[in-house]
Amino acid sequence: MIVLAQGKFVNCVVRQIDKRINRSCLCTLNPLYWTKIQKKGFFVSTESELSSVERALLLLEILLEQPEGADISEMLTRIEISRSSLFVLLNTLKTLGYVGQAEKRGRYHAGPRLLAWRNGNVLFPKLQAAFYQEASTLELPETLALALPFSTGALLVAQVEGKAQVRSVFTAARRFTTESAPALVLMPSPPPRVLQTGYAMSNEIESTELALPICRDGQTPSAALVLSVPSFRWSSERLNDYLPILRELAARLSYRLGALRYTPWKNPTLESPIQRRALDDAQITAFLGGPWIARLACLRPDGTPHVVPVWQEWDGQYFYITAWQGSLWAEYVRSNPSVSLTVDEPWPPLRRVLVRGIAQSLSKAEVPHLLRRLQRRYLGQHSPLPEVEWQAFRITPDWLSASQGLA
Repeated sequence: MIVLAQGKFVNCVVRQIDKRINRSCLCTLNPLYWTKIQKKGFFVSTESELSSVERALLLLEILLEQPEGADISEMLTRIEISRSSLFVLLNTLKTLGYVGQAEKRGRYHAGPRLLAWRNGNVLFPKLQAAFYQEASTLELPETLALALPFSTGALLVAQVEGKAQVRSVFTAARRFTTESAPALVLMPSPPPRVLQTGYAMSNEIESTELALPICRDGQTPSAALVLSVPSFRWSSERLNDYLPILRELAARLSYRLGALRYTPWKNPTLESPIQRRALDDAQITAFLGGPWIARLACLRPDGTPHVVPVWQEWDGQYFYITAWQGSLWAEYVRSNPSVSLTVDEPWPPLRRVLVRGIAQSLSKAEVPHLLRRLQRRYLGQHSPLPEVEWQAFRITPDWLSASQGLA
């Protein structure tokens, strides 16, 4: 499906618990309050915990039985539940990823977490979190997606929409056919060309899809990384531009699942060797834009070193770090502003940035904007921060070293 952006980036995952679920938990209220609650229009459930679990499981079974989806009337017919309680249950399961809905008033279908469980993919939560972190950092103009093996091909479980004004977007819980690029790389015996090149490509009516394997053990595909590009924008030059980026991303996701090397189908020509080399400015910015925690080193009043993990932001000239009000290390830095900072990753290609510089306190007016940016990056758009007073520092580097590979 091709969509036209409306000027705002659409989040692929919204984790906001529906507060209405509290209404179904009022099972043991004082009888004096029943009349007041009913007059206000609340539905109060008197169902036992066991029957609530049974209804939830029956609902999930209905969705698994009907790949095309089920509507409210069908579910009400088969489940002994009130309409309002059914909506509460559906909204909660949607929030958790077990139920999906392609359109606002459309049919409900099995969500990615339910389908992943059905296929025995216990790595799904870890892989999904890693995918969103890595894909969001890249900020590509085209849409990236994650697919898992499915009985009839492959199943879409996550996507990060591209930044382009006109971009390709997958429908929720998309099922890829056996001829699609994601399904080809996830086959037990892929076509020879896929084995040789390490990727599969398919041309749809409106888009071109490019898929690469993600391998938990470094060799056997357990998921597919998918790029979708509108057909009118696709060319061989695009393939040459995106293939190295996607190969590196697929390797990184494999490392995060536990792989020590990335050699899909035991093909040594597909391995990306870990070379010891310096990072240029663009590579430094790309790396530091990820959700990496920095380690700040400063000195205590008695001269002994103090090291603490901190959130960091790099703008190409300065580092910015934050601290809760009352953090001891903030007082140490004010007393002795000479600090060092280390940002590194624990898996290949083993990138790292080492910094020495002088820290300076930010004004209170500067802190909220910085904090909101760091919150989105490290916790997600809708995750709350502790309600405490924050402070921040700007670090001006005197020396900076950036490289990848073994030291």
